[in-house]
Amino acid sequence: SAPLRSINFDRGRLTDLGRRLAIGFAGLTILLIIVIAALWGDRPQLSDNDWQPYPEYEARPDAVTVTWLGVATLLFDDGDTQILIDGFFSRPSFADILFSAKVQSNAAQINRVLDEYRMRRLAAIIPVHSHFDHAMDIGAIANRSSASIIGSESTANIARGSGVPEDQIVVVENGALYEFGEFDVRVVPSSHAPLGWGGSVPYAGTIDEPLQQPAPVGAWREGQSYSIVVAHPQGTTLVQGSAGFLPGALDETVADVVMMGVFGLENFGRDYTEQFWLSLVTSTGAKRVIPIHFDDYTRPFGVIELGPRVIDNFVDTAAWLDEILQTWDNDARLHLPEFGKKLVLYPPSEPDA
Repeated sequence: SAPLRSINFDRGRLTDLGRRLAIGFAGLTILLIIVIAALWGDRPQLSDNDWQPYPEYEARPDAVTVTWLGVATLLFDDGDTQILIDGFFSRPSFADILFSAKVQSNAAQINRVLDEYRMRRLAAIIPVHSHFDHAMDIGAIANRSSASIIGSESTANIARGSGVPEDQIVVVENGALYEFGEFDVRVVPSSHAPLGWGGSVPYAGTIDEPLQQPAPVGAWREGQSYSIVVAHPQGTTLVQGSAGFLPGALDETVADVVMMGVFGLENFGRDYTEQFWLSLVTSTGAKRVIPIHFDDYTRPFGVIELGPRVIDNFVDTAAWLDEILQTWDNDARLHLPEFGKKLVLYPPSEPDA
């Protein structure tokens, strides 16, 4: 009976230890959830910096306008022709991204956005690269229009996976100029922001076969990143959808406006941010700078919130940009875009005139 009592005693101790471990693990899990929730909820506000909204001008019928639709999606319009940079109206949630859930374009959302913003004259859809937050919906948009999709072979495979006719797909050739109405578009090879571990690019690589939806967001590989120069007789805008750049790539480019993707700059440091500015703004002579891709792309379409401070502190980035502007281009102006609002890009006079 003594050995039996010993076995029962040992089992009792093991059971008690198991309970303690389970309680301890549950407590740590709850604590971790509380910490993550606190960090996720600690977000700077757009009002924390003193940038003014883009000035309002009377939009003449032939005025060139741009409408920011969140992240780096931009609708250019001169009254006759429309060009869409990127195409991201469906918004996978943070949980979808975290757990690699399969996602697909939201047909109802896309229909609503195309109707609300009167995208009835789309000539081209041009993603800055092929990640989901730039190119997820390009196929669905093209299938609802006659617009050409311009981009890398990876972008072409996103379109093919959505059944876009081949004659609407144009794979970029280096140095080529694309004409749409009075717009001339130049697509310049660039570099993605080094946002991944050790300065890598997240979801790097190429899409080598038609991308069938639904698919996890990681299926939308970068492909090739581009700077996009949108020229018009009234003026020129440079779109840099990612906070990456190739030194010297834009030395021959002259622009009036730079629309600058700034997500991640705070992580790269002030020196990097200054080189980024010099490559895009100082080198092109632009007098207006409009930050884009600063909002949390996991939020629903139309909801503009900054990302968590622990991931990217936009307020620090904004302070650096103010300092850099004063150092190198003190006659330039920084303005925040307003979601869904048409901005007149090339007004007949300056706001202070």
